[in-house]
Amino acid sequence: MPTHPWLAAFKVYAHPRVVGMLFLGFSSGLPLLLVLGTLSFWLREAGIDRATIGHLSWVGLAYGFKWMWSPLVDRMSLPLLTRWLGRRRAWLLLSQIVIVLALLGMANTDPAVDLQPTILFALAVAFASATQDIAMDAYRIEAVTQEKQGAMAATYQAGYRIAMITAGAGVLWIASAVDTTPDAYDFNPWHVAYLVMAVCMAVGILATLTIREPELAPNPVAQQEASEVHAWLAGKGLSGKLLTAAAWLYTAVLSPFMDFVRRFGWQAALILALIAIYRISDVVMGVMSNPFYVDMGYSKDEVATVSKVFGVIMTIAGAGLGGVLTARMGVMRTLFLGAVLSAATNLLFVWLAGQGHDVSALVFTVSADNLSAGIASSAFVAYLSGLTNSAYSATQYALFSSVMLLLPKFIAGFSGDFVDAYGYADFFTGTALLGLPVLVLVWLAGRARLHVQDK
Repeated sequence: MPTHPWLAAFKVYAHPRVVGMLFLGFSSGLPLLLVLGTLSFWLREAGIDRATIGHLSWVGLAYGFKWMWSPLVDRMSLPLLTRWLGRRRAWLLLSQIVIVLALLGMANTDPAVDLQPTILFALAVAFASATQDIAMDAYRIEAVTQEKQGAMAATYQAGYRIAMITAGAGVLWIASAVDTTPDAYDFNPWHVAYLVMAVCMAVGILATLTIREPELAPNPVAQQEASEVHAWLAGKGLSGKLLTAAAWLYTAVLSPFMDFVRRFGWQAALILALIAIYRISDVVMGVMSNPFYVDMGYSKDEVATVSKVFGVIMTIAGAGLGGVLTARMGVMRTLFLGAVLSAATNLLFVWLAGQGHDVSALVFTVSADNLSAGIASSAFVAYLSGLTNSAYSATQYALFSSVMLLLPKFIAGFSGDFVDAYGYADFFTGTALLGLPVLVLVWLAGRARLHVQDK
């Protein structure tokens, strides 16, 4: 009896490497909220003003500039670690150890007393986390074929969101349980909660020590290019270590970007424009969500339960649905659907702002918003993965994911100033409107992609 096509689509989630991405996704997702969303809750409770919190969200720009050191992660071997673990796992382990140390630093600094050390340690977490993402994205792209990338993206998102429950609700629950003065700010609950988060990074370290390196065959095109570059530079009079260094810089830094432009031509500009603004509605809105919950009078327990647990579960459901929709409908149609839902659900926060302290309204709004975010994220990760050349997987994916964050994170830095000037309702309306140009670019990119396939 033939298997129903929808059941066959779900079977891809049983692939061992697809399952493995669940744990790597957890390792990737844990640090993010600890330097952005959860940190903003902590800072607001500590009495830091909204404008400052908005500006401090620029810590997240570390993820937007990771393309600058991605060639090192892509090509450079680490002494001893690379020989022991392989290139991808070596970089994963190094970055995870740095994350643990920086989280311990955050756990021992009080922003209400001295904000600067907290931010410096948060920057260290962000840079190490961005480095971990470079190596992890390369592993994910190299580990399976293109047909399984949608499922890899979905399980990665699931692990990522489970980590966000841990780093979001887990931190708030721990802080709430330890807090003996709930009506006044106390540093000790946050100290304990961040210590626990540092320990939780052991999941990522164990996963890195357990997984295997991708069995990636040497790329003949890349090898030929490297030989040609080496010969060309030797003809210019370079020799010895200078020749080796110049050839490495050309193949590791310039070649990935030249390859992208060569493969897509004029469409490269269209693709980069789409990547640059696809998540703009969610990213800009997200910076002010936790200060919004605090200002609306929601307790740590309420935010933990609704936003950080129930909401993340809905995101996981959306990610799984997005993986299936990508397999059945194609990447571009799912990408368009995700863009529509992401922008539209931001308007629910306008409604929520007028409801006052209403937990039922919070549940409905968070559910719809996170479900749409999960669908959009799975489709977008699959789209980015399909753009990369396996010869330059780490560098090219780092470029795409960096472009994705630069503009939204920069604009998000002014979100606190906007809320102070115009209020939450106008802010959430504005974030929804930011999503309209995305629909046009997805449509144009889809038409361009079909044109290339027809050829």
